[in-house]
Amino acid sequence: MSEITFALNGEAISISTAPDTPLVDILREHLFATETKLACGIGRCGACAVLVDGRLMNACLVRAFQLADKKIVTARGLDAVPEAAMVREALAAESAFQCGYCAPGFTLALIALLRDHPDADGRQIRTALEGNICRCTGYGSIIRGALRAAEAWRQRHGVPLPKP
Repeated sequence: MSEITFALNGEAISISTAPDTPLVDILREHLFATETKLACGIGRCGACAVLVDGRLMNACLVRAFQLADKKIVTARGLDAVPEAAMVREALAAESAFQCGYCAPGFTLALIALLRDHPDADGRQIRTALEGNICRCTGYGSIIRGALRAAEAWRQRHGVPLPKP
């Protein structure tokens, strides 16, 4: 067992766990952060997506020993991210999700993309979201919501439209 200290949604956390414990298990089983979903467990579905120091990562692939002094943001922590409401509103306006199981992963992936590439075009958005699986929709509403979010992001930050 090792003592690991990190920040979760702005709160300092110190936990004693095996160094190889997956972050998704730490979040769900030890910290009861159930907004982070466990689905495939091998990094292919995006349900467990979190931001680690601002970078999108699948929590099932991150191990406890990698967390020292990191800043972790889950979907619950997005309330402190100014653009999160805008992204959520755009996705909701297009009725992007039915059950919501995949919504946190898609939302985090979209925020991570737009932070780094506010001028992202439709192709880049689709590529950034392809690591997320939704079993309820045909993805059309998710992509429409993502494109709407990207447009709102560009308007808020004064970023020109992507070139056709």
